[in-house]
Amino acid sequence: MSIFEGFVFRRIDTPIHRLDPRVKFLYTLVTLVLAILFNEFLALFVLFVGQLPLIWVARVQRSWARTMKGSLALVLLIFFTNLLTRWAYAGFRLHPVYLEESLAMTLRFLILVESFSIFSLTTSPDDLSLAMEQAGIPYWFCFAFTTSIRLMPAIARDAQTIVNAQRSRGLELERGNFLTRIKNYIPILVPLIVTTIRRSLELAEAMESRAWGATEKRTSLTQLEMGKTDYIATVFLLILLALAIYIRVSTRIPNLTSLIL
Repeated sequence: MSIFEGFVFRRIDTPIHRLDPRVKFLYTLVTLVLAILFNEFLALFVLFVGQLPLIWVARVQRSWARTMKGSLALVLLIFFTNLLTRWAYAGFRLHPVYLEESLAMTLRFLILVESFSIFSLTTSPDDLSLAMEQAGIPYWFCFAFTTSIRLMPAIARDAQTIVNAQRSRGLELERGNFLTRIKNYIPILVPLIVTTIRRSLELAEAMESRAWGATEKRTSLTQLEMGKTDYIATVFLLILLALAIYIRVSTRIPNLTSLIL
């Protein structure tokens, strides 16, 4: 469950943490657009490496590294699925360009995981909810969204606890063929579902005891305000997006295979 380590907020006093949640959400959107905009390995590699300084400034290297390690299975699945698909489509002939294209698709996935990890690690769910409220989004939706973010790591921890408990009782998850391994996870899923339902009922009772939804107009103790650094970061992101679109339209990015061969 280490893949969820990079999506749990860490309260640290860094320049990245102090940025407005709306600016960091814009950063995530810009990264998403850039990752979809480019298909070339070199461009995606630059985009991936370009986010590493943000991780260093935010001091979340360990959590980010655990997430990268936890997503290794998905990375291998994406790479080999793309490679096998291109190999079969080309008449079962393997060319170095197919390897580069498969690596590019895998790197695109890593870029998305990296950007969302930076956003989640440096953005408090409370600040995110407040930013959504100030944007005019209904409070019930903001509450449901932020609550799901909070519960995801808790459910992952429960799953790991159940797995450890079942293994201590002799359950072998890696034993047998594919269907047998799926059946081995039934003793994991049943208590996990029961625990999740129990937690949701406790949350519902707590909300009802606090008269949640009794008043339509809510007030907040604090209000988010954009600072000078936030405006500078916003302008930089917009310029970066415009520059990337210009490069995509006017310039042909070479493939790494054509440069080597």
